[in-house]
Amino acid sequence: MDRAADDVAFGLENRAWPLEAMRARVPEALAAVGLGGFGQRRGTRLSGGEQQRLALAGVEAPAPAVLVLDEPTANLDPAGADALFRRITELRAARRTTIVLVEHRADLAWPLADLVLALDERGSPIALDTPARLRARSGKRLAREGIWLPGDWTGGDGRSSRRGEAEVPTGTVPGPGAWPGTAGSGNPLVDLRHARYAYVRGGEPAVRDAELEIRAGERVAIVGPNGSGKSTLLRLVGGLLRPSAGLILVGGADPRRLPAPLLARLVGLVFQDPELGFLGDTVAEEIALGLDPSRASAAAALLERLGMPLETFGERNPYRLSGGEQRRLSVATALTRRPRVLLLDEPTFGQDRRGWEALASILDELVEQGTAVLAATHDERFAARVASRRVEMADGWIVADDGPVTDESSGARGLEPLPAPSV
Repeated sequence: MDRAADDVAFGLENRAWPLEAMRARVPEALAAVGLGGFGQRRGTRLSGGEQQRLALAGVEAPAPAVLVLDEPTANLDPAGADALFRRITELRAARRTTIVLVEHRADLAWPLADLVLALDERGSPIALDTPARLRARSGKRLAREGIWLPGDWTGGDGRSSRRGEAEVPTGTVPGPGAWPGTAGSGNPLVDLRHARYAYVRGGEPAVRDAELEIRAGERVAIVGPNGSGKSTLLRLVGGLLRPSAGLILVGGADPRRLPAPLLARLVGLVFQDPELGFLGDTVAEEIALGLDPSRASAAAALLERLGMPLETFGERNPYRLSGGEQRRLSVATALTRRPRVLLLDEPTFGQDRRGWEALASILDELVEQGTAVLAATHDERFAARVASRRVEMADGWIVADDGPVTDESSGARGLEPLPAPSV
């Protein structure tokens, strides 16, 4: 529906709720997921995390007897995830709703569970038991299968300290392609100067007066609550949006004025919703689309490392993959094109521990070869593990920035910016 309140009311209308009861229930359901006062907002103008909350409000509003939640925290900020689980805790305490929850955030989910069903990568049951008995009896196998367990992550550096950590394949990944210029330049690869963007002329800006410089080889985590402008900032850098004011340069050029083939070589963008970027009918077609045939073996090796070998997944339709598999395919498609700037929007949602660690390892290698990585993420483990710099956004503003790292500390090669195109 067009407005958030209508979207929540839709299910109630189909259950023939009286009008007055709906008018009372809709704002309650919105407030329960942190969207109080959002009733008149257009759903298409909400951020991905806000849309996720809206979907939750819609399914919970009729007070169903059975509530099935599939990765409900995937795009939620930490406050939103905590609020969701507080709400689930209330529903559990009332014992009026049976809750079936698919979730990788074990620290949040396991304490609420009466039973935990663990599945292997083929979908076969490993065990079904209470959380305590399951971990005591099958914990080692769960670890081998790449399943997140409560307390897997400890320590301040974000690296896993749990024994029995699954092996993650390593290898050389394709680095940035050859670009004009001489190595050793200290010029920023990404340069935002007072950049501003509003989706509606005269409306509230989604990005406000953004100032940001990023050099080759930097790894930057963009963090902040839902609706803070993270995804919009990535799309501005990727040339998908034209700033309402200010200047954005990538490789020394305005990305909006670059020819499409050159922009595709310069910037790789992984959307928050992976299916928005799919063009092929099969995984094999998707990974090979527009790719130099000489890189086909590297693309296949990359999919293998991400747990999606072509011999198994090659003929599958990208839209028939699981959410986590779609995410890995979208990341692999961007990586095989060897961009100088890699933009990732929630790259770890839906990932088991094995896929998560493989992605982190691959990004380490890319950064060492000079790729700049910008990742919008709510995954604090990922931000601590992968990023050397943290940029925080709130209400469209960049409110905190650890500051750029030096070329020596980032592993950057200091590549020259692209020459401005003759347009």
